[in-house]
Amino acid sequence: MKQLVQNLKTGETLLEEVPTPQVGRGQVLIQTRRSLVSLGTERMLVEFGKASLIAKARQQPDKVKQVLDKMQRDGLLPTLEAVFRKLDQPLPLGYCNVGTVVSVGEDVTDLRVGDRVASNGPHAELVCVPRNLVTPVPDSVSDDEAAFTVIGAIALQGVRLLAPTLNETVVVFGLGLVGLLTAELLRLNGCHVIGLDVDENKLQLARKRGFTAFNPAEDTDPALAVLALTRGIGADGVVITASIKSNEVITQTARMSRKKGRIVLVGVVGLSLDRADFYEKELTFRVSCSYGPGRYDEEYEQRGHDYPLPFVRWTENRNFQTIVQLLERQQLDVKPFITEVVSFADYRTIYDSIHQPDRSAIASLLAYPETVRSLPIPKITSVRYVGGSATVGIIGAGNFADATLIPALKAAGANLNAIASAGGLNAALLARKYGISESTTDYRQLIDNPEIDLCLIATRHNLHARMTVEALQAGKHVFVEKPLAIYDKELLPIIEAQQATGRLVMVGFNRRFSPYALKMKALVGGRFSAELPMNVIATVNAGAIPANSWVHDRTVGGGRVLGEACHFIDLITFLTGSRVISVCMNTMGKQPSETSDSASLLLRYENGSTGVVNYFANGSKAYVKERIEVYSQERTLVLDNFRKLTGYGFKRFSSLSGRQDKGHVEQMKRLIQQVRIGTIDAQDDLLIPFPEIVNTTQTTLAALHSFRQNGWINVKGVGTFQETALSEGHE
Repeated sequence: MKQLVQNLKTGETLLEEVPTPQVGRGQVLIQTRRSLVSLGTERMLVEFGKASLIAKARQQPDKVKQVLDKMQRDGLLPTLEAVFRKLDQPLPLGYCNVGTVVSVGEDVTDLRVGDRVASNGPHAELVCVPRNLVTPVPDSVSDDEAAFTVIGAIALQGVRLLAPTLNETVVVFGLGLVGLLTAELLRLNGCHVIGLDVDENKLQLARKRGFTAFNPAEDTDPALAVLALTRGIGADGVVITASIKSNEVITQTARMSRKKGRIVLVGVVGLSLDRADFYEKELTFRVSCSYGPGRYDEEYEQRGHDYPLPFVRWTENRNFQTIVQLLERQQLDVKPFITEVVSFADYRTIYDSIHQPDRSAIASLLAYPETVRSLPIPKITSVRYVGGSATVGIIGAGNFADATLIPALKAAGANLNAIASAGGLNAALLARKYGISESTTDYRQLIDNPEIDLCLIATRHNLHARMTVEALQAGKHVFVEKPLAIYDKELLPIIEAQQATGRLVMVGFNRRFSPYALKMKALVGGRFSAELPMNVIATVNAGAIPANSWVHDRTVGGGRVLGEACHFIDLITFLTGSRVISVCMNTMGKQPSETSDSASLLLRYENGSTGVVNYFANGSKAYVKERIEVYSQERTLVLDNFRKLTGYGFKRFSSLSGRQDKGHVEQMKRLIQQVRIGTIDAQDDLLIPFPEIVNTTQTTLAALHSFRQNGWINVKGVGTFQETALSEGHE
């Protein structure tokens, strides 16, 4: 199937061939019939992509600060690589979609195959959308009209926040598509509407629709004009739907408002407010969030947990329903706003001229073919692969796979056979970028493929354990990004599958493969480090991530201790040459949580060593992100951000510095080498012994038990199995 994407690096709009999305639980797979081009939003993306690097930086000063902070921490080259990699990730375009349901996932009971629906799906021949972002379309509403459902909900949410009453005067500042829809909805609420825009074509259309409309950039002062039209009272409310960087709009809206007037921002404008204007009139100012309550809430959008109607009357889905009902009753007429209907294949007709200032289009629609060519799914016979070609199948196509894992595999000389992602687009883009033979949305194709002998799993954390077991049972070696498991009950099936198949299991604990970590190991005793108890402190200045991120969700990400602090437990295990026997975790706050991202873990090791992992999210970004300190036999090592190692008390070593290297490439080189060799010495340091991987996983799980029980927890046995049954070797 084909999907439209925007390259932010080059500014090019591309029609990509991608695999058909796989419908999951609570999702709906839709074959698109029409989609509406949101000219304002998509014009901004196109213009941003076409801008120079300096112009891009000027448009996003907050991102520039982040880049400078990263440059200070990680160095110039890693920062530049990260910036260009980010710009090289194409964005899906579009969010106003109408189509026919072709498949529904589990838990979707109120939609059937063949139903016509509107959704916020992108410009693509097939889209997979969570149920709460889909609404049925009645037969009396055409595809062209239904394409306005989602963008109509944006206008509707702005009106709901304004809460207009009968006969009020409301100014709509900006008469693009959202502005015109807002004006129509305000009229339905019994309001007198005054529209402002600098485009004469839009003004004429508004006047034809019966609205008072004028150009605020002409000689007439817009505030004085509104005062004149309201007999000196001023506007009861203003809805800003314009997109302009200037602060002048917010100033003018304050001046034209009556005392205690309301202002709602739907568009994007400069927000340098004049306190005097707002203070003297006691103005109310609110910012509208997209389609309405539920937007950006994963519980609502992705997991389908609706808000109770008596408490949240108008969610984003109920706003969708409202627009469709208004179209059905012919109370909302959107046909005059349709400028053109263009076939999907001829998308350039719209996008090649979207940034031109003289383009007068209001709403452009894309029309899709009745049949969709899907990429074929090959039939694979169930044959167990016993060779050693290090042919890799990658499950997961997110940022980390793109930025780190796949480049490391390429550097290691791996044969990249196939890549899978749930949505399909990311897999298709990375396949093209890295020369991967196949892309798909069905990860089982990779697991069943007899040509693949190593599966790399880089999905969200809750899928790691299950996919690892499936891959092992199919006779594959497995590299799984940390963590290996997020619940105790997940660990035993992995161990049983590994012991039964003898396949290699490797987790992305890459820090021990850094040249700095290898040097530290050699300095503190190498293979004999287990005989020399030491103290190791790992301080991680992780930085905050949004509270609603999936990483914090115990059932999906497991929390940052499980998902990230495990790196440093493994590193300390490597340096001490021993295993953790007990752990105690303390988290920050008066009402701490086991998924807190500011915690300290105390570790006791079999050989008498101790470890501390300080994982903090509340530190300054100007400080180093990771610092490792080792204290042993009156000697000290300090590693800052995997860029500089300093020794104190060593006769022949003082420091080692260079480019930041966290060991990703070295780990992959050793992994690919080991897959090709096919055997491993249990005492060899080439890879991480499987018992150590299990011990680290047990330790993170035990840390959560420690939090709940407020004390030390013995690590051995956590995971409901006896460690003595675990063999030392991988094969």
